[in-house]
Amino acid sequence: MAAPKKGRGPSGGHGRPGRALALILIAMVALTGGMFLSGHTAPRLGIDLAGGTSITLEAQNQPGKPNAINPTNMDTAVGIIERRVNGLGVSEAEVQTQGDRNIIVNIPKGTDSKQAQQQVGTTAQLYFRPVLTVAASGPAPSASPTPSGSATPSGEASPKSEDKGEEATGEEATPSPSSTTQGRAVTGALKAPTPTPTGSGEPEPSGTPEATPSADPATAKLQEEFAKLDCSDPKQRSEAGKNAKATDSTVACGSNVPGSYEKYILGPAEVSGSDVDDAKAAIDQQTGEWIVSMEFTSAGAKKFQTITGRLSQQQPPMNQFAIVLDSEVVSAPSVRTALSKNAQISGSFTQQSAEELGNILSYGALPLTFKEASVTTVTAALGSEQLKGGLIAGAIGLALVVIYLVVYYRGLSFIALLSLVVSGVLTYTIMSLLGPAIGFALNLPAVCGAIVAIGITADSFIVYFERVRDEIREGRTLRPAIERAWPRARRTILVSDFVSFLAAAVLFIVTVGKVQGFAFTLGLTTLLDVVVVFFFTKPLMTLMGRTKFFSNGGAWSGLDPKRLGAQPPLRRSRRVNAPIEPKEA
Repeated sequence: MAAPKKGRGPSGGHGRPGRALALILIAMVALTGGMFLSGHTAPRLGIDLAGGTSITLEAQNQPGKPNAINPTNMDTAVGIIERRVNGLGVSEAEVQTQGDRNIIVNIPKGTDSKQAQQQVGTTAQLYFRPVLTVAASGPAPSASPTPSGSATPSGEASPKSEDKGEEATGEEATPSPSSTTQGRAVTGALKAPTPTPTGSGEPEPSGTPEATPSADPATAKLQEEFAKLDCSDPKQRSEAGKNAKATDSTVACGSNVPGSYEKYILGPAEVSGSDVDDAKAAIDQQTGEWIVSMEFTSAGAKKFQTITGRLSQQQPPMNQFAIVLDSEVVSAPSVRTALSKNAQISGSFTQQSAEELGNILSYGALPLTFKEASVTTVTAALGSEQLKGGLIAGAIGLALVVIYLVVYYRGLSFIALLSLVVSGVLTYTIMSLLGPAIGFALNLPAVCGAIVAIGITADSFIVYFERVRDEIREGRTLRPAIERAWPRARRTILVSDFVSFLAAAVLFIVTVGKVQGFAFTLGLTTLLDVVVVFFFTKPLMTLMGRTKFFSNGGAWSGLDPKRLGAQPPLRRSRRVNAPIEPKEA
């Protein structure tokens, strides 16, 4: 006789519920351990909860470009500003458009708001301009231009701390080590075929000063403007060269030492910020000093080679080029050899100043000009009040759900409450890990999404419990009822969670800013609801069904057949055929 076939176990692999419970327990331990090992034991808070600074930038119309303010340029500006802010290590910052000409930048607490505001608000285009004249700036009567021929000779330290005294070097040369100057030099590995001047004497210029843009004599008006310019005056400093075109010579202010300023006459721009492919701060392996390394695009490398080749033949200060951002000279290194695609700026850098300059060079060029329309500071006290209110609302909602489960489902509420705890632990640990991983920041709408998720998770338990109770009402015992109810409850739960997740995904895609936090949290908790129901609630229900407390259907189990109005099972009676009596002959 053939052996009888073994029947299939319960669908979903829950014939061994211990395995599923062990799997989700391992996942919880791993996530919790990762959270503590990473040092991020709490979710990052957004600006509305932790406090911070909100900056509104308004795009300005540009002369000769009536259609410059368009969605494409606005999106490009958002990306550049976002990278510029993130260059400060602010991964939680929000940068988004508002209307057709405004950009909102939200910078959470914990960041140097002044530094961030300076870099965010510095939104004009970046240019490399040759230096024609430089002088220490003070009150107008005492200011006098420094003639190009009377500057500090190359290779010698300037006795004035205000004077940049910058010099250019080639691959084999090094910047002046003098700590009394703020001079910076540009070095590079790639040279043009032009001869490199030596330190034994002054280089011979390749032509007359009038033959090169960097040596064009300033007009009388420009000289007069330069003579009157006092860069120690904040108003004059902000207005200097503000409306100058890239093709014009202009005046500008700069500062290397806090409290001291230099004023410049600069030639037309020859390299723009868009020609810089990458720039970053680094430590020189030979000297141990901070430097800024630059890498240009192919087109930018040709321009940079041309300007450095020409400047390297000039006398100080006309061998310098000024890095100009928002009409302010942020650095004016000198050149002693022609450079090409790669270059390094060195001299008197700290880590912060090197990182700031590298950040400006990388993300300085914007397609539009902006002005700060408003700057709002959100205090941490206000954020804590909002968080407190959100947590109180969540606690009230959770308490109501618990009361309902205990009153209506009695013993089954134990399974539901444990499932809620597991869901809460998974949600908390994942949010804490997503902060450093993808920059997720918990804001008030995200807290609201987590509160809404409590109801979604409880709804899944209720669907399953009601299916089990329906099976008991039809006269089945508990263990078969648990397994027969699961397939129908599973379909309902999956359909319900799919609709919730789809709504969250659409909301995340079509919205911006804080509303995305609500959508992200709602989608995350919806996915976790499926995980908890499949790998915790159902296996735990299977194990509880094997205990006497639940299987006997006591009054406090929530599965009492009498209280549920169960009907006795219908039993089919067998038909007994009467014996056939033989007919009489």
